[in-house]
Amino acid sequence: MKPIYLDHAATTPVHPAVSATYIKLLESVFGNPSSIHSFGREARKWLDDARKIVAQSIQAESSEIIFTSGGTEADNIAIFGTVAAMKNRGNHIITTTIEHHAVLNPCKQLESQGYEVTYLPVNENGEIRAEQVKDALTDKTILVSIMYGNNEVGTIQPIREIGQLLQNHQAIFHTDAVQAYGLVKLDVNDLGVDLLSVSAHKLNGPKGVGFLYQRKGLNTSPLLFGGEQERKRRAGTENVPGIVAFAEAVTLAQQTMQENSVNYEKYATILTETFTKQAIAYEVNAKSEDKLPHIVNLSFPGTDIESLLVNLDMAGIAVSSGSACTAGSLDPSHVLTAMYGEDSPKLRNSVRFSFGLGLDEISIKEAAEQTAAIIKRLVK
Repeated sequence: MKPIYLDHAATTPVHPAVSATYIKLLESVFGNPSSIHSFGREARKWLDDARKIVAQSIQAESSEIIFTSGGTEADNIAIFGTVAAMKNRGNHIITTTIEHHAVLNPCKQLESQGYEVTYLPVNENGEIRAEQVKDALTDKTILVSIMYGNNEVGTIQPIREIGQLLQNHQAIFHTDAVQAYGLVKLDVNDLGVDLLSVSAHKLNGPKGVGFLYQRKGLNTSPLLFGGEQERKRRAGTENVPGIVAFAEAVTLAQQTMQENSVNYEKYATILTETFTKQAIAYEVNAKSEDKLPHIVNLSFPGTDIESLLVNLDMAGIAVSSGSACTAGSLDPSHVLTAMYGEDSPKLRNSVRFSFGLGLDEISIKEAAEQTAAIIKRLVK
């Protein structure tokens, strides 16, 4: 059987048009965009054009885009950069228990430095309410960091409501939109966010590229010190080929967003209907209707995640037990733990299926049937 990749929430294959753009720039545009000669000016033109494309995708201005090495760096600039700039106005941060580790670990680091962090709990659908943020706010709160859509269960948070809530508060509002960008429409002005993080490899772009949206007039202290690139906000020569390829991936994602959303909903239905017809016991983790379209997280009672993942991999089906950013760890998901508690059997029997480029209804049906056969064999 041809391998079937169902782990697009971890990373995505690079689109052929994006690869072609990347190779073209590698071979033909090598100037430093900070140089004033013709080679540098050519590189600068490509960089500026790419910046316009990604800015327009979230209804931002080009000057509000900081290119980074990916989502982790964007999150770190947003968090550490904000608290450094706001240190004279307070020491309180609000986030949630289900954030990506690129947010949770910086918060833990800040706690060790004396900052106070409130981790908002979620319900069984992985959701928080705007009222929780309101109740947690103090006059010392300087940063609220809440992800747009969760990378393990797909739950979308009430970002717009929280943005409205924070309009008259000093706190800077950051959202990690790494998993959502390219899959749902994002308008930073409508959402009311001050900072928004993105990574290229989640939407068929190259790894090692991302951006941070930083609202005009907002200051963050830089993490890197060197040249004056990115308006003195992120030192280092820009990765022009990667950034231009990223912009190509953004263009393609914008063009196919609606079509992809419809297809992914079909894929999810094929999965669950196949399991139902095959009499496979399963439960959907996070049953909220407001979810990212490409993620389906299912619990299979009577199975063990380690043996299930190994057997699926041997059958050529690539899925995940949660975030890919824990170095292959099979420790219980912190997201599912937050949703269901430390004693829930779902922590040891849940699988994330995530969809993207290269899939069709036939491959999804095949993967579902293979998964059902494996589960029947494993469940005693």
